[in-house]
Amino acid sequence: MDATGYGDFRARREATIWQQMNHVLRVLLFIAVWLLAISFFLPPYKKLNQNRAEIEQLQAQTAEQKAILTRQTKQITLLRTDPTYLEIIARDSLELMKEGETIFRLEPRRTEKSVTPRAVRSKP
Repeated sequence: MDATGYGDFRARREATIWQQMNHVLRVLLFIAVWLLAISFFLPPYKKLNQNRAEIEQLQAQTAEQKAILTRQTKQITLLRTDPTYLEIIARDSLELMKEGETIFRLEPRRTEKSVTPRAVRSKP
């Protein structure tokens, strides 16, 4: 009886080891399938995010270009239809003034870094 009892214990122990190995194998298989699925879906997801960022950038550029177009269209319309505006622009660009008119031009303040020093020559 000792031999059979020991054999049953040994068989049960081997069965539990195989069950544990099967469980570990299932977990590893699940992890492998999960990583494989991620490797298939991750590159297209990254590409999708890049495309979305590019679309947002292009939409911002489009909005900026539309604003410039609107401003320039308005300026062209004023140049064609408003003689006062045309006169102001022409006088400003040609730096002309009417008789008795005084023009004040305000320029931004220069910083010391933007002022270039003059070369000083010394006589020997």
